[in-house]
Amino acid sequence: LAPVVPSPQKVICVGLNYANHIKEMGRELPQNPTLFVKFPDALTGPYDDVHVPSYATGALDWEGELAVIIGKTAYQVSKDSAADFIAGYAIMDDYTLRDFQYRTLQWHQGKSLYKSAGFGPWMTTADSFTFGGELATYLDDKKVQTTPTDDLVFDPEALVEYISQLYPLNPGDVIATGTPGGVGHARDPKLYIGDGQVVTVKIEGLGEIANKTVYA
Repeated sequence: LAPVVPSPQKVICVGLNYANHIKEMGRELPQNPTLFVKFPDALTGPYDDVHVPSYATGALDWEGELAVIIGKTAYQVSKDSAADFIAGYAIMDDYTLRDFQYRTLQWHQGKSLYKSAGFGPWMTTADSFTFGGELATYLDDKKVQTTPTDDLVFDPEALVEYISQLYPLNPGDVIATGTPGGVGHARDPKLYIGDGQVVTVKIEGLGEIANKTVYA
């Protein structure tokens, strides 16, 4: 399978949007969403291997996320009407190079490695998805992240409202809503993805994706 939206015009990611992840990273709850951009080139299929060049293997981390897919153009919409602009939901792994991410204050360079972000396996329409089920990430057979999907600081409607004040969200655009606690970089000792390891992300009601990391 290809990424569920193969070539979205925009992929907007939200950092620090689950309370337990914010706390594990030693930060305060945000007053506004933290946004960064992932290029569509970073997307890959829900079961594709992720090929990582040798210079990027030092600090590979997982971030299982709920992805929002926009259904019609949203510009300057209110939170009350934002749900009307959401076509549905899917799963994404915001695969992250922590060493690249923290070289500067700008996170983007750790977030857009070519064909690294599994996205799929399909779009579940908004009317068929109920918030509150488990989001779980596994490194091979070890569960490393778990949270209910309704534990977001900024829910999808709030994100559509906020982002659409800045620029239009167009059909097929994607919002990756953030990851819960349990990332490898926040552990003591730190835990990163090794050669040949599989990262699986499951969200109740949306299915699962599974990507094997292959050192080039």
